[in-house]
Amino acid sequence: MKFKPNKQQLLGLLPNTLVLTRGPRDGDAIYLSFDDGPHPEHTPRLLDLLAMHDAHASFFLVGKQVERHPALVERIVAAGHALGNHSYSHPPGFNKISLRQQLQEIDRTDHLLAQFDHRPQHRFRPPRGSVSLSLLLHFARRRRNIAYWSYNSMDYQHPADADMAARLRKQPPRAGDIVLMHDDNACAGRVLSLLLPEWRASGRSLLALPSEAA
Repeated sequence: MKFKPNKQQLLGLLPNTLVLTRGPRDGDAIYLSFDDGPHPEHTPRLLDLLAMHDAHASFFLVGKQVERHPALVERIVAAGHALGNHSYSHPPGFNKISLRQQLQEIDRTDHLLAQFDHRPQHRFRPPRGSVSLSLLLHFARRRRNIAYWSYNSMDYQHPADADMAARLRKQPPRAGDIVLMHDDNACAGRVLSLLLPEWRASGRSLLALPSEAA
């Protein structure tokens, strides 16, 4: 099911160079993305599943979790997935803290991630999608974009696997969609174990978002 609250609709009107809501339409590609990891239990299982189906994804990682589980970040990079920035501490009201604090969260995590993929800058997705006007303007001045999504799996609601799979089958992602999921729980992995074979059989390619130019 598409998740299009008013905020998401408004953000979708902004150019992709500022707010990325869709990925490149490379044939039938869809772009899996996972927030809130890495997690010592769920991320390895998800990586095994993606490898089994020749699928790649973007992992928007929390800096504190990166510090706790560096070997998992190494594994994500080695498998050909993309690293994304999901702030350092995932504050619940990211858009409510000062711009200086927001930038400290972003810069600290960029520095951590650079130790693994050697890129000075990464696509940034704000916690819970909460973005302030001041951060949007800051990114616009620096020609960076904020990575959102066009297809929300709503796995964070922890639905029953069968219900979530049925919902995603009824209205599957379209070419170019950025699919929002999470790897801090088992829900996404269980449902993707059902859907990835079907998506691959239908001709879908599953790609990571291209890295943001530094």
